[in-house]
Amino acid sequence: MNTTALLLAAAYGAPLLLALACAVPTWRRAALSLTSLAPLPALAAALDVLTFGRIAARTPLLGLNFYLDATGATMMAAASALWIVAGVAASPLKRGEGGVRFGVAWLLTLAGSMGVFAATDLVTFYFVYALVSLPAYALVVHDGDAQARRAGAVYLAFAILGETLLLLAFALLAAGEPAGRLYIADVMAALPNSPFAAPAVALAVAGFAMKMGLVPMHGFMPLAYTAAPCAAAAALSGAAVKAGVVGLLRFAPFGVHLPGLSEALTAAGLFSAFYGVAVGVLQKNPKTILAYSSVSQMGVIATVVGMGLSAGDPDAIIQTAFYGANHTLIKGALFLAVGLAMAKGGRRAIVLAPALLLALSLGGLPLTGGALAKLAVKDTLGGALVGWLASFSAAGTTMLMLHFVGALAEARPPRDGAPAASSAPWLVAAALALVMPFALYPTLGEPFANALQPTALVEGLWPILLGAALAAALRRYGTRLPSPPPGDLIVVEEAGARTLASAGALVERGEYALRQWPAATMAMMAIVALIGLVLAS
Repeated sequence: MNTTALLLAAAYGAPLLLALACAVPTWRRAALSLTSLAPLPALAAALDVLTFGRIAARTPLLGLNFYLDATGATMMAAASALWIVAGVAASPLKRGEGGVRFGVAWLLTLAGSMGVFAATDLVTFYFVYALVSLPAYALVVHDGDAQARRAGAVYLAFAILGETLLLLAFALLAAGEPAGRLYIADVMAALPNSPFAAPAVALAVAGFAMKMGLVPMHGFMPLAYTAAPCAAAAALSGAAVKAGVVGLLRFAPFGVHLPGLSEALTAAGLFSAFYGVAVGVLQKNPKTILAYSSVSQMGVIATVVGMGLSAGDPDAIIQTAFYGANHTLIKGALFLAVGLAMAKGGRRAIVLAPALLLALSLGGLPLTGGALAKLAVKDTLGGALVGWLASFSAAGTTMLMLHFVGALAEARPPRDGAPAASSAPWLVAAALALVMPFALYPTLGEPFANALQPTALVEGLWPILLGAALAAALRRYGTRLPSPPPGDLIVVEEAGARTLASAGALVERGEYALRQWPAATMAMMAIVALIGLVLAS
């Protein structure tokens, strides 16, 4: 195994080894202190791939297979950089009560987050995808209050359901590969002749859409990101959610026409993009606002993939990866901004000014990474209806993010006093979010001059101006609008679940009663059969 392959193996292996070291009491403290350094091999591997080319690695003991290409490296570079900074910000959480559990969950989630960008077969992908999903439960419930426990329960339910959908999808994909190979490239190549193509892809897309938080499968996001500590929310919303994005890119059948798939994905993406904005502007908590912004941005990503599928354009894959990398950096940084603003002694000046610039960048402000991200996906979205709707969603994003900055300015530390926090992680994250997209942009093979064209500047500026006008109107008249609870639809879904539980208990009692009267049971069955015969005739 050469040096680059060792880097790739260490990208997920280092966090796993540190998590195992925490099981030994004498090693625990040292292992937790190295948490923020665990993503360094992943960052080095990603930069190596972007500079010199693709690399592959195989884990001898577990038999896991990894292969890192430009798509995975683009997203891994941004995600690993965020995990490093967020790991520093999370250092106080790894001390005291629940600190070991938090640290181990952090490391396991990190291992999955890095591994999913390079997993090359179904078994490996499912293993690391489970790691990035299930251990994060401990990050969500870390505070231990009622809000955190409820958010954790909802998050875990969605995670398990998503894992189930993927397990079914992968079983069908494997069954459709005649030679029995489990590499992702092989099962996708066999898709055109597979009798299970449509259900396999539908289940996979549904599973990844759930991880991304597309409406109506988004309810866990506002609850989890609001309840989790800010450093954990930064990692989950910025990096961990991209497991769904990279899964969608790996398993989207570019070049294979499945009727209705591209249209359904585009429609779901556009609806999510506008829905996230519409509900987000009605929220007061800055963390909840950021969560709904993630719902909206994941909708934009789904729209790009849908349009790429419609056109059969594989270039949409790397374009989406870059868009996702930009979102990773900005969203993670803004959650750290909330943490600093809510801490005792947090200095507002060093929070609000950079946060405003990052907020406008997410909306596509010219000469920022956000403008590069919008430019990257512009051709795929096209200049017709979908392209125009995407531009209006950028205006909505601007409105939502300016609403976030206003909520951030009004945020105050809790009465019991949040611990003092260092401003360094926030400032480093903000700098990365502003600079790193320019370092990653050459992976698209597009010159920077395209972003400086007058038409590009105008197309990037008018959504910002429109969004700013809408934000001003919202600030003036928004107090008259209702404020739905975080998770919105999840409240209805929880009520439905309680109703089903009550109905289940009623049915169980009825079944017990009928078992006491076998003659009555047989009579009832006979009556039902008789009615069926009458209706059939």
